[in-house]
Amino acid sequence: MQEEIEETMKEPHTQDEQAAQEACETQAQDMGEELESSVDFSEPRESSAPIMQQAYKELEEKYMRAYADFENVKKRLERDKNQALEYAYEKIAKDLLPILDALDKAKEAAKDHSAILEGIVLVQENFLKILSRHGVEAIDTSGEFDPNLHECIMQVAKPEAQDGQIAQVMQQGYKYKERTLRPAMVAVVKNN
Repeated sequence: MQEEIEETMKEPHTQDEQAAQEACETQAQDMGEELESSVDFSEPRESSAPIMQQAYKELEEKYMRAYADFENVKKRLERDKNQALEYAYEKIAKDLLPILDALDKAKEAAKDHSAILEGIVLVQENFLKILSRHGVEAIDTSGEFDPNLHECIMQVAKPEAQDGQIAQVMQQGYKYKERTLRPAMVAVVKNN
């Protein structure tokens, strides 16, 4: 048990771990003060033994709770750190989206010039391949409107389509792993 205590008292790596360790140390000091105040040392030793055992059990239970709290804090901090590392490139991926928009507009402007259009399409495809290798993907805009992935800019009447279907894409949306970087701006069918 002494080895476990020494293991947990190693130098903390983050401010949150340090705060948790200080809280545990403060709680341990409070437990020691409680023990001193709860035990009357003036009584004979025979009658104080049960009191000491009860105080020991209470302190042991408090220690186990403090230790469990400390372990939970460590696990939560580790989980938060892993998530921060996993989504570390989210900000730069979001900053690259205007480049994809510019390439879309360049394709529209170069419709009359096939050689330029071919070059723009090639650049855009390569750029999208690189982004997809790092977890950035275009949001699917076929089918039903999903408020988590799409942003409705306007509603249009389209008799051949069902209500709630995406009629037109105004701006392509992208997601990074499971997070939405930018929702797709769409027009949604409403036939009422």
